[in-house]
Amino acid sequence: MNSNSEELDEIANKISDLYKWREIFSSQRLELSDASIEVSFHTNVNSAVRNPASLLLRELLSSPSHIMDTHPELLQTMKRLESSKLSYIEILQEEVKKSQDKHQESRKSEDESENGAGATSGTKSRGQVATFNVLYSIPKPLTISFSLGGIPITMDMAGNLRKILFGSTFHIFNYEWKKSHFKFREPFSDLSYALEAERGGSSAIQMAVQANIIRYLLFTGNNGTENVCLQYLYDVSPKKQEEALAAALSDILWSAGKSQSGSVCLVSTDSYFTPTTEYKVDNFTERVQLFKFSEKETMQKFIYEHIQCFKEEGSHGVILFLYSLIFSRTIDRLREDLDSTTPHLLRSSLGNFVCRQALLNLMLTGRASPNVFNGNILYDDQGSPLPVPLHGVLIRSDVGYLHWNRELLQHGKLPMVGSMLKTPKLPIWLCNINATYSVLFSTNNSLLSDWKMEHLFDLYLYSGQPAQNHTVILTIDTHSHHWEEGHGKGEGDLEKRFPSVEMTIRTKWEGAAIDWNGTVPFF
Repeated sequence: MNSNSEELDEIANKISDLYKWREIFSSQRLELSDASIEVSFHTNVNSAVRNPASLLLRELLSSPSHIMDTHPELLQTMKRLESSKLSYIEILQEEVKKSQDKHQESRKSEDESENGAGATSGTKSRGQVATFNVLYSIPKPLTISFSLGGIPITMDMAGNLRKILFGSTFHIFNYEWKKSHFKFREPFSDLSYALEAERGGSSAIQMAVQANIIRYLLFTGNNGTENVCLQYLYDVSPKKQEEALAAALSDILWSAGKSQSGSVCLVSTDSYFTPTTEYKVDNFTERVQLFKFSEKETMQKFIYEHIQCFKEEGSHGVILFLYSLIFSRTIDRLREDLDSTTPHLLRSSLGNFVCRQALLNLMLTGRASPNVFNGNILYDDQGSPLPVPLHGVLIRSDVGYLHWNRELLQHGKLPMVGSMLKTPKLPIWLCNINATYSVLFSTNNSLLSDWKMEHLFDLYLYSGQPAQNHTVILTIDTHSHHWEEGHGKGEGDLEKRFPSVEMTIRTKWEGAAIDWNGTVPFF
């Protein structure tokens, strides 16, 4: 059964490669029809999936002669690939490098020629743009080679990983988790800083990373600029998106490693152990390699160089980051962080696995404390010593946390978030609102350090959901209590009348009036 599953996975990967080739041909104004793919696949599936280049080569050879004349180098590349043991990506990257070098040499010669003749570059028409056919956008592989030098995962490592996540080696991630990755919105748009979040259990991780992306773009990665504005988040290029994601991931991992070390997990093409009957295979965890770092800058550079392994569809990017987080913290430290209330990091809810508070705190503070109150609780309500202390939050982190849940409130179980999380070092909060995650933030670095700033100010809200097409601006007035006027029927009625976002904000700024500035309130 496992063998058949692995063969199907391999076929699926090869077909994915086939479509990547199709995109490359499309960018070169070549066409590969669905019919040709379907016919070739059905007539010789083994040939197609083993060597997708051969299928495309036949398509290219059947193209009109002018296309053949225009793309001789591409044809040579395809022929090389058909018999090569290298991946199509590696060969294409080599060809792109050659083309780029040739173009640079050509431009240099033109410049020298113009300068020698006394002409200037300004004599060219501004409307003319030099065009040349180079494959610049090459899909990078989502798997790595064994030779990259990582530590192959062992049966013992995989078993401990499963136990700290699920409490059992027989649980595996479902489809919703497996398809989750860190996908940005369109660059240079109003939401170019933003990730698209899933609706499943992985959304908590995506939005915690989102908070750290905002942290990087506004405060830590802007070369010390003090006066920032929302426009900083609107001008994010694809390259800047990748840099911000790499910085956010490495910041969280480094903090989990006590600012001394960090680990990064990537997946290879090979399985590294033979599972026993005590372990359920998922055809993913068994192929993980672990890379350890003692310098944050080196780790961040490594993540950036392999950023496609976290941001591309099919990468299992969220799971890889979660594995990296656990190995950065180490299993032993995690067991010390947790207490009797939380034996592992995920829990089952409505058929899906969702993040426990300990995992959220691990991403926010670097320590997997299971509770949101300040410090540790050593005694029960009667003053008797607890068998095992309850672990809370010990430090203020850069990103804070706010929590509101109508159902928990009705049952008197809404936890009171302590000041360590309510008042972070930077004005950014991961918000858990009715079990849905969003990010609330300000561009004013001094908001939480100068009490005068908290009289009247703006906060920005991003929910991570596709339906949101712009950043919501909320104006907070902490000196006006008109929101309570005319509603003196008790706290329960107030809670039902006002959006949960507003109630969440009031857990930090009690009694604040909130203006949505024309946006229809949601949550």
